[in-house]
Amino acid sequence: MFTGNATQALKLVGESYPFATGDRFLLTFDNHNSVNGIREFDRARGADTIYLPVRPPEMRADEGVVRAQLERARSGGHDLFAFPAQSNFSGVQHPLAWIELAQERGWDVLLDAAAFVPTNRLDLSRHRPEFVALSFYKMFGYPTGVGALIARRDALARLHRPWFAGGTITVASVQADSYALADGEAAFEDGTLNYAVLPAVTHGLELLAEVGLDLVHERVRCLTGWLIGELLALRHTSGEPVVRIYGPATTERRGGTVTINFYDPRGQFLDHALIEAEANRRRISLRTGCFCNPGAGELALGLSKGEIDTCFRRSAGHAMTYEEFRRCIDGKSTGAVRVSFGLASNFADAAAFLDFARGFCDCPEAARLAAAAPAA
Repeated sequence: MFTGNATQALKLVGESYPFATGDRFLLTFDNHNSVNGIREFDRARGADTIYLPVRPPEMRADEGVVRAQLERARSGGHDLFAFPAQSNFSGVQHPLAWIELAQERGWDVLLDAAAFVPTNRLDLSRHRPEFVALSFYKMFGYPTGVGALIARRDALARLHRPWFAGGTITVASVQADSYALADGEAAFEDGTLNYAVLPAVTHGLELLAEVGLDLVHERVRCLTGWLIGELLALRHTSGEPVVRIYGPATTERRGGTVTINFYDPRGQFLDHALIEAEANRRRISLRTGCFCNPGAGELALGLSKGEIDTCFRRSAGHAMTYEEFRRCIDGKSTGAVRVSFGLASNFADAAAFLDFARGFCDCPEAARLAAAAPAA
């Protein structure tokens, strides 16, 4: 089913999944907000939301905890397990073996593959989740505004759409106050798709096939491993590290996403927003913040539930801005800096960022950035 993006694909599952009282929605802490938002659907129908923590610094889930939670599926119920094949925060690649493990215990599985499939092969003949969400622009840059939900037909038949729209029905009546949904995937493609750019999806897939996804994977692995090794070696003369990495320090079971924070010679973090501004001056494109992945960010950065609850209480009565949240947490970073490698990345890109990072070793610029950090 073609969608506007991966978010819309995930929402299709969330709004249509037949949650009921006593059912469970199980998900890892490091899910994207587009998956976290499904909890609003399950709670509205009386189901329970259960989060599986990931452990810093590796940011992986404990296999024993995962297995224990999967054993709690309710016989005859509708329980959904959602996790990212690759975390967009830490680059961790969770075991795809979880899919079959969950299904054997009665769970349906929703796999967020948006960060995984651009540089990794997902074999759906081997791993068969009920639902897979992806974004084509993350795979080859263009077109934006086109994603997809891939679903097993038996799982699709169990979904119940809460509304209907143009293109999703075979017939509807105003006077009879009735409608009949179309069969299969047609019932999930709302309105007119962006058909003018859909041919670009074909060209993008052909490009990946021509280059070779396995070659892209190996190139990204090599660039990621080299950069991580070089970053970890950076030290101030005080002995303090210049950067700290959130996620695996090797290329084992991880993708081309490297998330870090910069620190001054005293071990104080440098504000991520100011790091981004400095990178922009060097024409280096970085992403900073928590990357729509608050669970992973909270655990990686050591933000406690109490601290976050306090922030929300202070903002009661109005919508809290991100800047207000940043000022609310005392003495801790509320975000990080993310470097991502993909199809178009080369060694010059990695070397340019390393040169940028080396500039913060024992330099006055680091002290200036520390002084410029927003007051708590």
